[in-house]
Amino acid sequence: MGSYSCRSPVALISTLLLVAPNIVSAFYLPGVAPTSYRLNSRVPLNVNHLTPSSNPEDESLRSVVALDYYHPAFHFCQPKNGTKYISESLGSILFGDRISNSPYELYMGREEPCKALCSEKFDAQDASFVNVWIWQNYNLNFLIDGLPAGQLNRDDATGVEFYSSGFALGSVEKEVKLHNHYAMVIDYHEVTTPGRGDTLYRVVGVEVIPSSRGNARIHDDGSVECGNPSIPLILSEEEDTPVAWTYAVYWRESSTAWATRWDKYLHVFNPKIHWFSLFSSSLIVVLLVGMVAVTLLRALRKDIARYNQVDQYNLDDLNGTSTALEDGVQEDSGWKLVHGDVFRAPKYPLLLSIFLGSGTQLFVMTGITIAFALLGFLSPSNRGALGTVTILLYALLAFIGGYVSSRCYKTFGGEAWKRNIIFTPTLIPGIVFGTFFFLNLFLWAQPGSSGAVPFFWMLLIVGIWFVISLPLSFAGSWVGFKQAPISPPVRTNQIPRQIPLAPGYLRPVPSMLLWGTLPFSAISIELFFILDSIWVSKIYYMFGFLFLCYGLTVITCAASTILMIYFLLCAENYHWRWRAFLTAGTCAGYIFLFAMFNWLSKMSLGGLTSNVLYIGYSALISFLFFILTGTIGFFATWAFVQKIYGSIKID
Repeated sequence: MGSYSCRSPVALISTLLLVAPNIVSAFYLPGVAPTSYRLNSRVPLNVNHLTPSSNPEDESLRSVVALDYYHPAFHFCQPKNGTKYISESLGSILFGDRISNSPYELYMGREEPCKALCSEKFDAQDASFVNVWIWQNYNLNFLIDGLPAGQLNRDDATGVEFYSSGFALGSVEKEVKLHNHYAMVIDYHEVTTPGRGDTLYRVVGVEVIPSSRGNARIHDDGSVECGNPSIPLILSEEEDTPVAWTYAVYWRESSTAWATRWDKYLHVFNPKIHWFSLFSSSLIVVLLVGMVAVTLLRALRKDIARYNQVDQYNLDDLNGTSTALEDGVQEDSGWKLVHGDVFRAPKYPLLLSIFLGSGTQLFVMTGITIAFALLGFLSPSNRGALGTVTILLYALLAFIGGYVSSRCYKTFGGEAWKRNIIFTPTLIPGIVFGTFFFLNLFLWAQPGSSGAVPFFWMLLIVGIWFVISLPLSFAGSWVGFKQAPISPPVRTNQIPRQIPLAPGYLRPVPSMLLWGTLPFSAISIELFFILDSIWVSKIYYMFGFLFLCYGLTVITCAASTILMIYFLLCAENYHWRWRAFLTAGTCAGYIFLFAMFNWLSKMSLGGLTSNVLYIGYSALISFLFFILTGTIGFFATWAFVQKIYGSIKID
C-alpha cells in the first residue's frame, strides 16, 4: 500500500565528472502509451518463454537455452480459444521472445484468493523432463500490461528493494518441487480523467509468489482447493502424478506513477564497482593521453630545433660540427630513418581494407545505438527495440563501410577493385550470419527450445541485407573509388629498407599481448554486467555507464596503439599497419578469455547445446569486437603517422 521510490545511484556522476546527470542515469522515455483500466475490466496476462537463472547457492548457471512455454511436457493450461502468439519485432525474435496469450483471467480491482486453471496428469517421462529444468533453475515469465512479473528482492550491498524479472518454475531442496500455485500481487495507480472525473487505474508493478502445493484439487463441480504449501508437489518419475494448476490475484494501491514504473526493475548492482572501474579507466586514459601528447610534442619540437641548428651550422660552414650534429639527429630519431618506407603498401591490402570498412560501420553503429539507448528511446518497454535498431542501423550504414573500404584499398595501391566491392558487404556479414545459422541449428534440434529463430525471420534478415545493405555498400564503394587516394606526406623509396632485429617487447606476440590489456581494462567490469544480462536474462539499462565506458575504450585503444607504433618506428620497423590493427584488436582475445574463465569457473552447463551456444556466441562477440577495436587503433595510428612525418623536412 505504501509508496515506492527508486533513484539510480548513477546520478552521482555530476559530482565526479563534468557532465549532465541525466547523461549517466539514462533517463527513461516510455516507448508505449499508458493503458488505463476501469474497475472490473479485463487486464490481459501474456506468457513468454522459460529462461535460465543462476543457482542461488553458488551463482552458477546450468543452461543458456530458452524453452517454449506451451511445450507439451510442461502441461501448462491452454487458453480456451487456442494459443495465439503476439506479433513481435525482429530484435525480440532474435533474443528468443515468444509471447502468447494465456488462460489467466485478471480483472482490475477484483481479488481472487483461490482460482482454478485446469488439472493435468504428468507421466514419468514428462515428470523427468520438467524436473531437469527445475534443477537447472528455470524461470517462468508473465507479462501483465507489458510489465514482467517478478519476485521482490533486496540488494544486500545497498538495502534497496527491486523486482527481478521472472519467477521460479520450481525449487530444489531435499527433493525437486514443482510450483503449481501462483499468488499475483499487482500494484495499481489511480488516475483521474480531466474534465470527466472518471477514476481509471494503471498497472505499475507485478509481483508473483510461487508455491508448491501437492494437495491442491479441482473438483468436477468447479470448486477448487488451492491446498497448503506445507505439502509440496513432487513429480514422480515412476508413475503418473496429477497436478492442479491454481492461482490467486491481489491488488495493491501504489503511489508509483506509470512513467516511473520500470524503476523497480532497473536496478544497478554494485554501483561502487562501476565507479571504481570508471575511475581506474579514467586514470589509464589520462596517463596514455599524456604520454602521447608528450611524445608528439617532443618529436615535433626537437625536430624543428635540430633542423634549425643544422641550418645555422651550414650557414657558418662548419663542416665537422655539422656532420656530428646530423649523426646526432640520426641517433636520437630512429623513426625518421624509415620515412621512405613507412607509407609502403601493407601485405594483404584487400583483407585489411575490408576489415577497416566493416570496423568503421560497427563503430558508427555502436555509437548511435548507445546514444539512442542513453536518451531512453530504446527503453525496456519496447521489447526487442535494441536488437531491431542495431540490425537496421548496420544495414543503413553499409554506405560508410563501402566508402571507407574502397578509399583505403585505393590508398594502399590495390587493383582488384571488383573483389573489394563484392567482399566488403559479404565477408564479415557472411561470417556472422553463418555462425549464427550454425548455432541456430543446435537450438532447432533442442527439444522444447524457443530460442531458435524461425526460418521466415532468417529470410527477413537476408532480405534486409540484400535489399538495403548490399546496394548501399556498392554505392559507397563506387563513391570511394572515385575519390583520390590519401596522399602520404613523404615519398616512398623504391627499395625497401632492411629492418633491424627488434627487442623482445616489440616483437608481434609480446607487444600485442602487453598493449591489448589496456583497452580490456577499460571495459572489463561493464563487460561482466553485459554478459550477465545476456546469459541470465537480466534487464540491462546502465547505458550511462556504457556510454562513458565506450568513450574510454575508444581513447584507450587509440592512445595505446599510437604509443606502441611510435616505439616500433623508433626501432626502425615500418610494418605498422597490420601491427596497429592487431594490437588494438588483441583486446578481443582477452574478452574471449574472460568469457572462457566464466565458463570454467562460474558455469555448470549441462548438455552439448548449452556449451556450444555459449562458446560460439562468445567467439562471435569477440570477433566483432576485434574488428571494432582494431579499426579504432588503426585510424588513430594512421592520423598520428601522417602528422609526425608531415612535420619533418625531407630533401
